[in-house]
Amino acid sequence: MFIHGAESQTDGLEITVADGEGGKILNLNGRINFDSSPGLREHLLAMLQGPSPQSVVVDLTKVSYIDSSGIATLIEGLKVARNNQTRFCLKGLEGRLLHLFEVTGVLALFESHGCRRASPEPKVS
Repeated sequence: MFIHGAESQTDGLEITVADGEGGKILNLNGRINFDSSPGLREHLLAMLQGPSPQSVVVDLTKVSYIDSSGIATLIEGLKVARNNQTRFCLKGLEGRLLHLFEVTGVLALFESHGCRRASPEPKVS
């Protein structure tokens, strides 16, 4: 069962939920993989299927690894959010994670839903 404001550990992934401006922030710390994805999915769906917040921000700043099951879980969350007219954004995509989301085209799905990267693209001179 999902408990708001509580911290939970799911197979190497720590999940913390906080209130943000107009919505919820899901802070993730660890690895999102085949073992931890079901727990993340449970948290996301509980948050999105109840009285939906105006927005959900998934903070990936402290995520060291994500596999295809983790990406699928985030896409499922995005789909449910779209159906509920909830803004669903990813925060903290950097380095290898950002590269993975870019080359697979997944980043464009989230950006087309009104989420933009906070930091501008580096300029090449």
